[in-house]
Amino acid sequence: MQRPRLTAIAVSVGLLSVTGGAIAGDRLDHDEIKQLREAGQILPMGEVMASAQTVQPGQLVEAELEREDGAYLYEIKILAADGTVHKLELDAATGEVLER
Repeated sequence: MQRPRLTAIAVSVGLLSVTGGAIAGDRLDHDEIKQLREAGQILPMGEVMASAQTVQPGQLVEAELEREDGAYLYEIKILAADGTVHKLELDAATGEVLER
């Protein structure tokens, strides 16, 4: 019962991080992020987290949306059960894990 609640909180925090302007590299504003989502150019945070969780189970610590060389990437940090923080980079359009 507690795990779904923690996951919901973690996803909410991740959404706030992404939409709150915590963006490295090229800065994106709220409107640009919203337009990218509506145009289908980036996936919703929930889908990206699902992809990340298949590679690295754990609790979301931080999520950022970055623009590098014209491509959008989600940088996600996940806290594993053993206390290790894992950093993943995912393609924001496909959810594919690019770097672990």
